[in-house]
Amino acid sequence: MKLPLFDAPPREPSQFVGFAGGQVERQSENRADDAIEKALAAPDVRVLIMRGGRLLMKLKSDGSFDQNFSRAEAEGLSAKLQHAVLLGQSPNGPLLGVPGGLDPEHLPEAIKAIDYRSILMQGLLDQASTSEMALGGALLGWHSTHRFCGKCGGKTEIRGGGFKRLCTSCNTEHFPRTDPVAIMLTVKPDKCLLGRGAHFAPGSYSALAGFIEPGETIEEAVRRETLEESGIRLGRVSYHASQPWPFPYSLMIGCFGEALNEDIDFDHKELEDCRWFERAEVLDMLNGTHSGGLRTPPKQAIAHNLIRAWAESE
Repeated sequence: MKLPLFDAPPREPSQFVGFAGGQVERQSENRADDAIEKALAAPDVRVLIMRGGRLLMKLKSDGSFDQNFSRAEAEGLSAKLQHAVLLGQSPNGPLLGVPGGLDPEHLPEAIKAIDYRSILMQGLLDQASTSEMALGGALLGWHSTHRFCGKCGGKTEIRGGGFKRLCTSCNTEHFPRTDPVAIMLTVKPDKCLLGRGAHFAPGSYSALAGFIEPGETIEEAVRRETLEESGIRLGRVSYHASQPWPFPYSLMIGCFGEALNEDIDFDHKELEDCRWFERAEVLDMLNGTHSGGLRTPPKQAIAHNLIRAWAESE
């Protein structure tokens, strides 16, 4: 029997996670070097101002937030427009990401600097806006750490509207990087494996995760990380969804792994605890009704979506 190539739900799972669902046309392959200057001159330009993992936002009279600044507003807040990057063309005009110039602790009263994770978890912006924030945060983060050439040590400069840097000494081109991370839910028919790190919120358990190393496939990384962290060997691995993660510029690749053994031998350096959870208990954790107060990550996290997809499956 031939299997269909695109046997998937109408809305792909990746659209349910935080930082996804962007509407910006990046046009990264069709940019002139003066694209940023032209965008700054546009009357409908929107500017996102970021510094230290925080996004500047205007507090409105109704208690909501607006992350969009005009060029004049950005200049008034000492944003470093000379280091702007063009994130793309949005339905409302060109969108720029700009490093902030003012100390986030010393802003005008109506301007707040809030970290990306809090904005996402507290639902302070809509889905499209959090996607723009993730793009801006990741791209500005990459530029801040690649101001010198890794080949010759020369100074690099922004080109292509912000989607590459050029070494002024040896002309080597450098392009924004994305670090792939495997996040995987190890499952048996009636239970799944969850762990917690020492830095987790009290009572919180999640899927295991780890960086994909050079020369590895996604499936190989899923098996290796699961074995290293928990002592569980995996058979089949299947992809479920992905999530942009601007800390600083990662892509979380969510997978399910088929457990071949049940005896856990977890890495105490990586994890504080790791154990099997029955399906009924996991549903209680997802729904906030667990008798012991245990819980999963919030719904915006890909780990939550992996866990829910398995717990509600037949």
